[in-house]
Amino acid sequence: MTANKNKLQATLGATCAALSLLGASFQAQAAATIVINNINLAGVGFNDATPATPVGGNTGTTLGEQRLIAFTHAANIWGATLTSSQPIVINAQFSALACTATTATLGSAGATSIFRNFANAPKADTWYSYALANKLAGSYLGTLNAAQINANFNSNLGQANCLAGSSFYLGLDGNHGANIDFVATLLHEMGHGVGFQTFTNGSTGLQNGGYPSVWDHYLMGTVTGKLWKDMTTAERQASALSVDKLVWTGPLVTAAIPQVLRMGAPGLTITGSQAGVTTGLHAVGEASFGAPLTSTAVAGTLMPITTSTGALDLACNPLTGAQALAAKGNVALVSRGTCGFTIKVKNLQDAGAKAVLIADNAAGAPAGMSGTDASITIPSVRISQADGVALLSALAKRTRNSSGVFASLGVTGSQYSGADPLGRMMMFAPNPYQSGSSVSHFDVTAFRNQLMEPSINGDLTHSVLVPLDLTFKLLQDIGW
Repeated sequence: MTANKNKLQATLGATCAALSLLGASFQAQAAATIVINNINLAGVGFNDATPATPVGGNTGTTLGEQRLIAFTHAANIWGATLTSSQPIVINAQFSALACTATTATLGSAGATSIFRNFANAPKADTWYSYALANKLAGSYLGTLNAAQINANFNSNLGQANCLAGSSFYLGLDGNHGANIDFVATLLHEMGHGVGFQTFTNGSTGLQNGGYPSVWDHYLMGTVTGKLWKDMTTAERQASALSVDKLVWTGPLVTAAIPQVLRMGAPGLTITGSQAGVTTGLHAVGEASFGAPLTSTAVAGTLMPITTSTGALDLACNPLTGAQALAAKGNVALVSRGTCGFTIKVKNLQDAGAKAVLIADNAAGAPAGMSGTDASITIPSVRISQADGVALLSALAKRTRNSSGVFASLGVTGSQYSGADPLGRMMMFAPNPYQSGSSVSHFDVTAFRNQLMEPSINGDLTHSVLVPLDLTFKLLQDIGW
């Protein structure tokens, strides 16, 4: 998972070098036993002795202790959900991960090794994650008690150059407010570690060692109608960039979609005397923040927020003067680029906009918009670059606060948000490719928001089960 003013990006690796065991070991035990090896050195990360006040059911009195208690809590959730006769061993640490002032990789996790053609393997010549292979084999493959998962969490979060002002919320109750829920972060990363990932390289389309992952037996590109295991290298490479044409075909996820996702596809309807060729319904990418779209549409006069040259503004700075007048009480149209989606929408909300359209800056179907900001209360959507150009043209004959073009945002129809028209869960396939995020996550159009989307969302619970979440159903599809 990444954070884009709150996004969490799982860095996925097919294999990782095993780390030496340092520090304390903690166990979470239920249907499966999960062992957490704290490999941080003294005084840092999970051993940070900085005093801390107990919060949200977390009774730790130091920062490191609270981090370990939160990790054990998350491990107990997974331990009560998964079943395996073999312990699931995780090497965990805080370390410096990728950051900018407005984005951060919150955590990364992946299997330390992968296995194929082991005893009881359901599919021949197919890679399975270490923890899942152990479960299916009924024995510990490789070196006894070797770590099956490596997990890292960002030690620089909240510093000036690392999502400044943000921090992990270490409470166990989900009341994270504007901060980032560490338990949700942990659940996401452990999900990757136990097998929510492919070991095929989506960027190149190359299979690991020439063999598919079990993931690839259920991943389908709707352009070719082929599963990833049956595609050519070039077909997989193209499928990873297909935006809304990569789906999961596992029967358990598909059957559970009506219990979890909202019925009704988000859309933008344009009307009005000046709408011209833009009149009608347009596809949108829904935001993971702000007010969700519903069957009760949010409608208003559409007004562009423009620069002095007449181009759509980026809205990366607070609006003033004519821009603020155009936004107030209207649906505002701006351009994607430079700053995060939440920054744009917050600036427009502060100027009085009732909803926001963000026109893409690259060709293609509009994808969803990630991010978290609890202070945003208005709806916003992403529209295609082509729709943005056409709407700006239709809005040319406007006054300072009226345009003769009206925008209505809502959900219609019987398609589930996050599923394709045939009711199959869409997987994350943005163009351009996003290393560490593409393919091995649910698509960001899912609503309700799902734990295994590439970006953390503020409305996540600590459940991995139906009716709140589809994560465990997917893991069951691959063998858990």
